[in-house]
Amino acid sequence: MVGRIGVRCLTLTALLLGVVAAAGGQPQEDGFVPLFSEDGIPKDWLVRAWNDVSKPVDPEVRWLVKDGILHGSEMRGTWLVSERQYGDFILKYEFKLGELGNSGCALRAPLFGDPAFDGMELQMADYRYNTSAKDSELTGGIYRAIAPRKQVYKPTEWNSYLIVLAGSHLHVVLNGELIHDLDLNEQTQAVKRHDNSSAPPVKDRPRKGHIGFQELSRGGSHVQIRNARIKVLNEPGS
Repeated sequence: MVGRIGVRCLTLTALLLGVVAAAGGQPQEDGFVPLFSEDGIPKDWLVRAWNDVSKPVDPEVRWLVKDGILHGSEMRGTWLVSERQYGDFILKYEFKLGELGNSGCALRAPLFGDPAFDGMELQMADYRYNTSAKDSELTGGIYRAIAPRKQVYKPTEWNSYLIVLAGSHLHVVLNGELIHDLDLNEQTQAVKRHDNSSAPPVKDRPRKGHIGFQELSRGGSHVQIRNARIKVLNEPGS
């Protein structure tokens, strides 16, 4: 007889096998919902300050969907954050950055503080934005905490992310290459905020929260996001 823990492990194994199949060119799209299905200002999303998402920005600062592509705000230094909270989910999207592009994907972030340190930020950044950046600060890194297994970012081209969060498990595929397969409970690394104070280790960060996208590019370019869709595996608290 298989107990509850065994059932959960079997379910997660089946889920990850499906993810691998999808990364190998056999997409499994059942149950996915598009995040930005209409052109215009994204509905049910909030524009907040890049270093503290409890702070609204000028209402004239907007992210915009045009021809199915989400474009980062004209003002540098914002997050576009979902009103909805998510717990366990699969998130897929494609992104493109300019030569001095810098963005990120917030995962399970609270609506306060900096998603990079109070939730998790999966980084999207061209290496030219910060030529002295560590691997954990480049595309694929869990910002300042965990470096990706390899660097497979394609500068100024469309790149694809597949992200699975299921309980304490994080699985990330970038451009068809596995870059993270982690038990978050084991991530005890010391992490420093931008002011050099200590942030919570990844193991202690929330297991539910908001998702979002960051605009921090320089040089007049903006992050572009397309084909963003999400499949909820468990509602927060379930």
